Amino acid sequence: MAIVAAVSLGGFGSVYLSQSDQPQMETGAVANQARALESLTTGQQAEVLSEGDAAKERNALIPVSDLALEQPGGFKSIAANSLAHDTALTCLSQAIYYEAANEPVSGKRAVAQVVLNRLRHPAYPHSVCGVVYEGANKPVCQFSFTCDGSLLRKPGGPRWRESQEVAKAALSGMSEPSVGTATHYHADYVLPRWAFTLSKITQIGAHIFYRFPNSWGRRTAFTAHWAGREAIPALDYGRLQAALDARTGAGDMVFDNGLTVPPHVTDRHAANDVGGRLDTTKQWRLTIPEPGQVSSGYSNAIAGQQASASEAGMPLAVADHKPEQQAAP
Repeated sequence: MAIVAAVSLGGFGSVYLSQSDQPQMETGAVANQARALESLTTGQQAEVLSEGDAAKERNALIPVSDLALEQPGGFKSIAANSLAHDTALTCLSQAIYYEAANEPVSGKRAVAQVVLNRLRHPAYPHSVCGVVYEGANKPVCQFSFTCDGSLLRKPGGPRWRESQEVAKAALSGMSEPSVGTATHYHADYVLPRWAFTLSKITQIGAHIFYRFPNSWGRRTAFTAHWAGREAIPALDYGRLQAALDARTGAGDMVFDNGLTVPPHVTDRHAANDVGGRLDTTKQWRLTIPEPGQVSSGYSNAIAGQQASASEAGMPLAVADHKPEQQAAP
């Protein structure tokens, strides 16, 4: 049994967090078909054949499917102002932001449409968060931002607000007709093997959208209902940090502070903080002037002040000279 708790997350108020991201699986023939559909895009089919400009050129050569573009209809199953709606809004906003923050509004809507299409397809979990976080704690996740450490970078700014607005509209029934029954997409600068297996629909911005082939990609296949609850799975943040470090190379960075003498055990400086540390093996030495010794800079400053006072007809103050005290009357 999954343990669920209500917490505050991402500025949406209370949302559900679950210690399990295991979706409720279909049984019988539908489950078998779901596994068959999953095999179309996993394993060897997930292999990236090319990247960069070469991938863009090869992606452009894949023809758009001649199958009719069908519409699954808007999604309005979750009551507004409910806790489940808040949780679903969080998950969908995250998917839009981390997957399509720099895409046009139509591209953001298309990503939201893919999430909601999957929710209603027998091959996927039947909740918004279940779809978004599917595989987040497994070696392979469906939406890369849930397992590559991107979640450690807090969303914000106009793109986050726009993602929230798109998500809110999608949960209120708005759909993106240009992608129809799309359940998959990828960036045009990569070419996965499954791009030749699924039916290509269109490209919006940098994303190319696909539907399942044959009857499983038609509107009549989207018969599943919302599960009635939303929950964000408990995540392994150590694993996410390791994934982020691996992507950015932060785990391999070693700061050289230039010290030739190991810091004392009581030294509480950070590794990259050299403030207050002196390397006595280098040419420069710290010198403290004698009490009566005055620096040339100080002497020049005093001389300049005296010259200015002389030109103005003011009495000069002489260093180390005290004015005579008048005798008391």
